[in-house]
Amino acid sequence: MIDVWYLLIAVIIGISLGVLLSLIYKRSIKTQQLALKQEKEHIIAEAKKTADVIKKEAAMEAKDLVYQAKSEAEKEIRERRNELNQLDRRLRQKEEALERRVSQAEKREHELNKREKEYNTKERGLQDKENQYAQIIKDQMAVLERVSGLGADEARQELVRRVEEEMRFESSKLAKRIEDEAREGAEKKAKEIVSLAIQRYAGDYVADGTVTAVSLPNDEMKGRIIGREGRNIRALEAATGVDLIVDDTPELVTLSGFDPVRREIARMSLERLIADGRIHPTRIEEIVEKVKKEVDATIKEEGEKAVFDLGLSGIHPEIIRLLGRLKYRTSYGQNMLQHSREVAYLAGMMAAELGVDVKLAKRGGLLHDIGKAVDHEIEGSHQEIGSNIAKKHGENQKVVNAIHVHHGDAEPTTVEAALVAAADALSAARPGVRRESIENYLKRLEKLEQMAMSYNGVEKCYAIQAGREVRIIVKPEDVTDDMASMLSRDLSKKIEAELTYPGQIKVTVIRESRYVEYAK
Repeated sequence: MIDVWYLLIAVIIGISLGVLLSLIYKRSIKTQQLALKQEKEHIIAEAKKTADVIKKEAAMEAKDLVYQAKSEAEKEIRERRNELNQLDRRLRQKEEALERRVSQAEKREHELNKREKEYNTKERGLQDKENQYAQIIKDQMAVLERVSGLGADEARQELVRRVEEEMRFESSKLAKRIEDEAREGAEKKAKEIVSLAIQRYAGDYVADGTVTAVSLPNDEMKGRIIGREGRNIRALEAATGVDLIVDDTPELVTLSGFDPVRREIARMSLERLIADGRIHPTRIEEIVEKVKKEVDATIKEEGEKAVFDLGLSGIHPEIIRLLGRLKYRTSYGQNMLQHSREVAYLAGMMAAELGVDVKLAKRGGLLHDIGKAVDHEIEGSHQEIGSNIAKKHGENQKVVNAIHVHHGDAEPTTVEAALVAAADALSAARPGVRRESIENYLKRLEKLEQMAMSYNGVEKCYAIQAGREVRIIVKPEDVTDDMASMLSRDLSKKIEAELTYPGQIKVTVIRESRYVEYAK
């Protein structure tokens, strides 16, 4: 029973608490709704204020944009208006200029028409005068033919001859004046370059020639060289390819052959056989074979040494071998390898002074006479042979041209080729460098004087300076100064065409008049 009461009480308490909590919840909800309503009204009021502010700012910005757009439009309109004004001014100026030109053209046309009329009038007058002069000339020609006894063709030929002679004098004067003007500036610079090159390169004046005679210790050695029934001399000639001349010259044997290398092999072999004393065919063959190998090694070494000394590279081994062969080749007594080295040094020095390719000048100078190593085996001049060899072994076309033109047979295509030709002339023309037989020397001098005396008006002629200069004395009453200048030029061209000589020959023509009286 008590439990029922407790349960009833608990139910009543629970219902009371539920009612109370419900009342409290409803009251809180009302309070929240009231707060939310107040907050909503506050937010709406703030939004209205913000909207008003944004509206005002937007209106101000719109006004600014409108003002800015209006300003830019006005500015653009002003610029366009200025451009139109400038174009309008230019058009007006062009129109004025065109009007002036049209006016000037009209004036010129009027003047030209006026001058044309004057020219036509003058032309008619000149034509009339020309006809009169032609008639006068015709009459005068008839008179001249009657007086002189010459026909028109003969008189014309005589006139042409005189005009031609006068023109030759005038051309000679002009050529001399041009040469003098060119030499004034070029001669000084050329002398400086050449003198500097010669000063820097001080080579020997006289180079050793190839020895073609072998000294013997005694005349008994001639018999041993000949051998029984001539077998030793035949074996030596067959092994070396040269001829041995054993004559009455005491203690001397002469070697004869076109190939300088074979001649050198024969000389060395003979000297070793003489020193060894054992001279018989088998020993001769052994010595000659050994000497050939030594000479081949020397040829290669000399060629490589020349290339190395000049600081060159990339030269074909066959060309290096031919360079070494030049050690045993001479021209007028001048050793060709030494001459080639000297030309290379001189050409390189002059190229350095002129600021052109030094390596190319040295290469052309070293190889310029390479054809002389085989000119006894191949037909043609050594320039053609050398240029063909260089071209065959891949040398630069500029080097090939320098080799081909170094004696003036063709025109050089580069400055370096001209320098090689100049260096070649310098090397060959120095005193004591070359020598020739007395017979050839005298024949050359005689031929030189005969060529000079073949000209009209020449009184005397002297070949001096070992044939490197010819001085001609002309008759002053027969030869004028202009004719003397022309004579020197013609003779120099004739010498170049007909005479063979080393270096260069200076032609000097002297015309002098002297009048002497004595006061007593």
